Amino acid sequence: MKLIHRVLVLFVSLCCSTQAAKVKVFILCGQSNMVGHGKAEEGGNPRFDFAVPQGKDNPREVSGGLGCLRAMVNESPAKFGPGGTTPLVDANGRWLVRGDVKILAYCDGKTRKGGLGLGYAAPGAVTWFGPEFGFGHVVGRALEEDVLILKVAAGGTSLAKDWRPPTAVVKRGGVAGPRYTHMVSLVRETLTDLSREFPEFAGRGYEVAGFGWHQGWQDGGEKLMADEYEANMADFIQDVRKEFGSGMAFVIANSGFFGDKLSGIRLEVLKAQNAMADSARHPELKGNVAVVDTRPMWREKSVSPSNFDFHWNHNGYTHYEMGAGTGEAMLRLLNAFAAH
Repeated sequence: MKLIHRVLVLFVSLCCSTQAAKVKVFILCGQSNMVGHGKAEEGGNPRFDFAVPQGKDNPREVSGGLGCLRAMVNESPAKFGPGGTTPLVDANGRWLVRGDVKILAYCDGKTRKGGLGLGYAAPGAVTWFGPEFGFGHVVGRALEEDVLILKVAAGGTSLAKDWRPPTAVVKRGGVAGPRYTHMVSLVRETLTDLSREFPEFAGRGYEVAGFGWHQGWQDGGEKLMADEYEANMADFIQDVRKEFGSGMAFVIANSGFFGDKLSGIRLEVLKAQNAMADSARHPELKGNVAVVDTRPMWREKSVSPSNFDFHWNHNGYTHYEMGAGTGEAMLRLLNAFAAH
């Protein structure tokens, strides 16, 4: 009886400690590609004739076509299939919805919440996704704790104006960006009472473990904004840490549009983003900021669902890789923090 009693006590203790484990919170922010323009089911028509107008006899997209997430899974079943090392679908080919990774996504004025899956993207696009999908799968598999992603994103927005942090205003003028102030307000409101949005987190503490950023197209269209990007980005990182925790890891998926062909003002924005991980330029950020180079993730329109270069041609592979890359970089930073 004593042995049974001890086993029961240990079991209850383990259950209580699991229930009391803090939720790992990650904030993801940016403009339209953080909103999510990766396509899961519709891809490029391999027989599409770019010299002929798009139409019924010459459709630009087909189910399971080039560059969609479904094609990625079909091409790499050993990795992404139901029995794969990093599965994204179940045995019936349905997209997985994670129970251990929750998300609240505010995208272009619309809010959706639930278990991580597809559809936390452009409003109404139920099979579209953004970097949160790959990020959530990578982080969810690696961490024992439950994960909550708070995604706040709005298309067509700049760091110089829409996301302008308060410290940039003090140093260089202007006004605090409405996207910045809204993001801070939304995150604070959600964290004040997690159980309001997610009853399963009632009585649980939380830790804001990291911040992911993917933005830059807008600033790359105007030299004055591009010239100020490095200073604004450094101030943004410092300000969100003041809001949500000085020990928070920060990862930037840079603006690698056009891959190796990137040039001009847009290349200057990418260099400014990369500078955040340069300890010589920003010693205050040494060891706590990582940058994911997205240039190798660029895919041309010929192997993508569209020719919208500012949306990465709606390529599902690219959007997944950006998210997964951000997640892997985030884990490396967290592991480095833990080691110290």
